[in-house]
Amino acid sequence: MLDTVDTLDMTLLIDEAYSLAQMINDSQEVADYLLAKQQMEQDSEAQRLRRLFEQKKELYEEVQRFGKYHPDFTRVSTEVRETKRALEMLDSVQAFKRAENRLDDLLYEVSRTIADAVSPTIKVPSNNPFLEAKSGGCGSGGSCGCGSKKKHG
Repeated sequence: MLDTVDTLDMTLLIDEAYSLAQMINDSQEVADYLLAKQQMEQDSEAQRLRRLFEQKKELYEEVQRFGKYHPDFTRVSTEVRETKRALEMLDSVQAFKRAENRLDDLLYEVSRTIADAVSPTIKVPSNNPFLEAKSGGCGSGGSCGCGSKKKHG
């Protein structure tokens, strides 16, 4: 009987997770992200600079093997940074990054809500260091002061 109850609980939990995923997929954040991604992918200058950046990055990785002693180290390092900066300055890329960050924030908040419902000490990874620092809790050096030496739950 216990196995049947556990299976039913797990099935219900998975169904609810799919429902939550569908709500996220239907959100304005996902719609904005997909639109911004499509616009960036259709921006010929963004695609040109992305390809150029990839080429410069490959050259940089070759030069990195010898580090600052490679005769082209300074030139290649500068070209990589300049190309990356030019790419990041494009309106379509900036719009995509903003939409990506808003979607990441939504996913973090959903994850944080689920984790907190289980235990406030559960760590939730984030691409935003401010959100991660705010979450605190054990294992992250948070307010309990235990750092990662001891876990509570």
